[in-house]
Amino acid sequence: MNDPRPPGLTKTAPLPASTVDPRLETGSHACSDSGCEPGAEVHAESPHKGKTGLRRVWNALHYSMAGLRAAYRHEDAFRQEVLLAAMMIPLALILPADGIGHALMVGSVLLVLIVELLNSAVEATVDRVSLEDHALAKRAKDIGSAAVLITLCNVPTTWGLVLFG
Repeated sequence: MNDPRPPGLTKTAPLPASTVDPRLETGSHACSDSGCEPGAEVHAESPHKGKTGLRRVWNALHYSMAGLRAAYRHEDAFRQEVLLAAMMIPLALILPADGIGHALMVGSVLLVLIVELLNSAVEATVDRVSLEDHALAKRAKDIGSAAVLITLCNVPTTWGLVLFG
């Protein structure tokens, strides 16, 4: 992304008011490893960062459930993988294997869902930034898709090694 600062201003100089995100607070100074700069931007912390204990866990549970619902509602691939998981996890538990074998087979299926969720998050973020075709956006989406493919290939490999040694 191009730096919106006029030529001659350093990276630590404040952005012009028209380009500053309203969620940022400008403090009297900001400090980093290189020292303090007067008028530098100070990013506001999330209001949820101060939550601790059970309240934080409760909030995290709700955010996680919202994420699962959103993925199921908006991602065809996630729905298909959930359906496969619903069939394969019980199958993994009844096939002849020891405890570690069962854990590996179930874990390989759950890993597909985890990586699909991360891939969907990357895709949603890329689309949020811009729907225009861009080489970096394509690369990010392709890499996420490759990660899902690798985890999908891992399932039969893991199952085969557990079941057939």
